Parts: sequence; C-alpha cells; structure tokens
Amino acid sequence: MDSRRTFLQKVALSGLALTPVAGCSRSAVPPVAPPPPQAAGYCCIEVTEEGSGWPVPLVELKTVHQQRFVTDNAGRIALDAPELMGRETWFEVVGYGYSVKADGYGYQGFRLTPDYGKTLKIAVRRDIKARRIGRLTGAGLFGESQKTGDFKEVPESGVFGCDSIQSAIYNEHKFWIWGDTSIAKYPLGIFDASAATTAVMPFTAFEPPLNLPFRHFRDSAGQVRGVAPISGSGPTWLSGLVSLPDSSGRCHLCAMYAKITPPLSAYECGLCVWNDTAERFERIAVIWSKSAATPACPLMPDGHPALWTDSVGHNWALFGNPLPTMRCPATFEAWRNPRMWEPLTPQEKIPSADARESVKPHSGSIAWNSFRKRWVTVFVQHFGKPAAFGEVWYAEADTPTGEWHNAIKILSHGNYTFYNPRIHPDCTPDDAPFLLFEGTFASTFADKPAIVPRYDYNQLLYRFDLPQGL
Repeated sequence: MDSRRTFLQKVALSGLALTPVAGCSRSAVPPVAPPPPQAAGYCCIEVTEEGSGWPVPLVELKTVHQQRFVTDNAGRIALDAPELMGRETWFEVVGYGYSVKADGYGYQGFRLTPDYGKTLKIAVRRDIKARRIGRLTGAGLFGESQKTGDFKEVPESGVFGCDSIQSAIYNEHKFWIWGDTSIAKYPLGIFDASAATTAVMPFTAFEPPLNLPFRHFRDSAGQVRGVAPISGSGPTWLSGLVSLPDSSGRCHLCAMYAKITPPLSAYECGLCVWNDTAERFERIAVIWSKSAATPACPLMPDGHPALWTDSVGHNWALFGNPLPTMRCPATFEAWRNPRMWEPLTPQEKIPSADARESVKPHSGSIAWNSFRKRWVTVFVQHFGKPAAFGEVWYAEADTPTGEWHNAIKILSHGNYTFYNPRIHPDCTPDDAPFLLFEGTFASTFADKPAIVPRYDYNQLLYRFDLPQGL
C-alpha cells in the first residue's frame, strides 16, 4: 500500500511503455530559472515555532474565499493576491502538527493586514513531539522565498515528487534512492528509481531552513534519470539497500528488486548490485518468478537494513520494515546466497509507555542509538486512527530483535498520509541527543484531503529530541 498505486493505474490505462532513459552522466546541470521579481511586489509572511523561533515549513494559511498559501522550507509565504492588500484579512491555520489557539467560535487563525513590501510574522504552537525540519525532495523548496529575492542560489533538481527512501553509506558517500519519481514534463515520471549522493554527514545544521546538496544521477541532457533499468515490463522497485564487504574486503552496494505489473503485483524478485562504471543497478540473480506453482514471493532481504554484532561477536545484516524479518551474515557472499538467509519472527505489537495500549507497527526502520544506548525504531501505526495512516511512533529495545517497549507517539499529520519512515543514524554525530528521520508525505490513504501543493508525494525530514528516560 503506497502512492505508487495512483501512478501505476494511470500507466495501465494509458498503455504507455515504461522504458529506461539512456545515459549516466552526472556532469550536466539543469537549466537555471530566471531571477525572481523584486520583494516589493509581495507581502512576506513568516511563520515560526513558538519558543524556538524556528521557521516552520508546511503551514497552510487559508482565506475566507479559499485562497491557500503554504510556507516553504524557510517558513515563508510570498503573498501577491491584490484583493487582500491593505485589507484586514482572516487566515485560517492548517499546520499538520502545528496550530494556534482557537477563538470563541473554534476558528484557528489570525487577522493580518497584508501590503506590498511588508513583512508579517506569526508564531504557531508545536503539538507534536517531533520537529519538522523541512522538505527534502520536490520542486520549489524555497519557491516562496525566491519570489522576494532570497535563496536564489538554490537550484531546482528537476524532481517534482518521489516515493519512499532507501539509503546506505557506500564508497565514502551517502546514497539516497527513491522509488517512483515524478518530473515536470509528464505525470508518469521515472519508474526505475531515482538516486543521488551526498557527503556521509551532509547537514551543516539540524534545524530549518533545510537545503540538502543532492548530486542526482542524470542523463546526457542533464535530466534526472532512473538508476535501475532492469529488463522486463513494468516498473522496478528497490528495497533492502545495504553496503556489504566481500571476502577480499571490497564493498558492494546491494539491493533487492521487484518487477511490477498493474495493478501493483510483483511477478519477479531478485538481487541487484550497483555498477560503479555504468552508475546503475544490474541484476545478478532472479530469486523468484511468479507461476501457478510459486504464486508468492519467498523470504527476501526486504525493507530497511541494520547491521548488528551480537553478544558472541557474529556480524549480521538484519532486514525488516520496521522490525527484522530475516538476517544473514553481513557479507556480500552471504547476502547473495539464499541458503544463508534466516527468517526472524517480528514482535506483533509494542506496548505503549503509559501501558494503555499496544501498537501494531506497519512500516518504518530501526537503528542503534548511542545516546540512548539502545536500539530504537520509528514506525507508522498499522491503519492508525484517527489519522489517515500517518500516526508515527517511537520505541526502544536492548537488542534489534526485541523485546520492543515504551512506544510513544511522536508525530501525526491529521487527514494526510505519512509512511515508510527511515531513520538516518549516520547523519548525526555520535551521542547526539536527537535523531533524524524522513518519510513520504502523500494524500494517498487520506479521506479526500485538499492536496498540498509542492509537498504532496515528497519526503519530509523530522527531528525527534530523545527523552532522558522512559
């Protein structure tokens, strides 16, 4: 269940062939947009968090005549609606985890008087435990600020939307790989994974505004391209991205692949490895092909991996989404040999910290946390209520196979979906008292929400300040 469904149904109806884009150069640079208009043509509204003063991305301001404006990664809106200038105006606040105090009629918002060249500031209350740092992917990360002349140096990537993240450290870089990716020229963008690299620790600060310097893999025309053109009809989905050494010490960037046919059915699963020269993933083994005798894919190195050295010194690669469902020795040879794969039975439910409920995980990831000196997980509650598949929880365990306990809710997006959260333990210093995680923000499983421009079907990054004790 993810937002691939909408795009693939369109593929099936259109009858279009999904073919890989040739070329593998990352040297070409996408065209630079023309300079933005002068600030005097807008009223700038800045939204910050009460207490910290941090900019807050993804806050909607809505007028009584349903004009909608959304803050960018700098927490800004460049307002140019002529009917509002010089007029006292009510702006309803929709904050997806941030809010303002309701008035006597229950309305949450502000009265502001916008005018050209003016800057207005409002503060919102954070109602969630995690802090929103910003949007990692998509177009117009600083689209509002650039209208007034700020953040002009931030280029457009060419990515307009993308599905769930996979990441791994490989050859002294951090690899970021996303699923189905939309681009400007057509809704049915890239269906064999887009990818980029950064430094291992790419963040210069752990607060907004967020601008990660991705180096995307591009074709000879400078356009973002797919990196898993594995032969066979339909899209290629990657999972279980991990870097593992072989017996000589050479590291390989490994992943499971699935070939998909509408409506969202896998007909082949196997293993693929990154080719450094061609800069793409290549099939090395077909593990399963759908047939009457084998209708379902068997155990695979799927989900988000974690590396673990057990109490007797054995090194393991664990795979799960979120909790481990299989393990193999942490070597390239063991990963590519199904006889070395061992099934694990994940914990079905995790008790909450207040002991009032047990939470069933749906998707997420695990990581060792040196500050807490425990294994931690961030996961989406299985069909969470009351939110639309977007209730995010945190829990801990002494070992990666459990028992997991002390689950606390850290994030909710109301009537909007947030799924497949991935912890980034390698992006923070050792003993940092917080962790970073990202997930896909999409309308897919919500109840007919108003689609959020620029943010929908993209990756949001959050920071969770870790508790001193549970």
